[in-house]
Amino acid sequence: MGKEAKTNAMRILEREKIPYTAHEYEHGDGAIDGVSVAQKMGEDPACVYKTLVTRGASGNYFVFVVPVADELDLKKAARSVGEKSVAMIHVAEINKITGYIRGGCSPVGMKKQYVTVMDESILSHEKVYVSGGRIGTQVCLAPADLVRAARATTAPIRFENGE
Repeated sequence: MGKEAKTNAMRILEREKIPYTAHEYEHGDGAIDGVSVAQKMGEDPACVYKTLVTRGASGNYFVFVVPVADELDLKKAARSVGEKSVAMIHVAEINKITGYIRGGCSPVGMKKQYVTVMDESILSHEKVYVSGGRIGTQVCLAPADLVRAARATTAPIRFENGE
């Protein structure tokens, strides 16, 4: 097997001297949703996070990172970035806006630095997983390192149970 191809996310983590481990998972079955990815890696879905891209009422783009089994609360998300409202972008726009594709969108290494907010639950884990920047690859790192690498803040942005 040849040398593993680095993604933009991995190159940035290395440049910032942030320790991480890359994890590959089988994706030939097309099951690339976050919960399936967590299961394939044998990880608790609570420590595997997905990256969601939105457009605010202002027209600006915002990135939100939440546990894969949870849903982004658009009202809380909008409040966290000072917007009147935010809406998910269309899947067809992901590559043009981020440089990544659906299922391989990492909060680190997008082609532009967008305001990024991670759900505050991320800080309760010893390690977390996010997309490594391509389908089939996740990176595992300390939450504080991920927040720093993505130049993110944290806030309560997901639906809580019972809401």
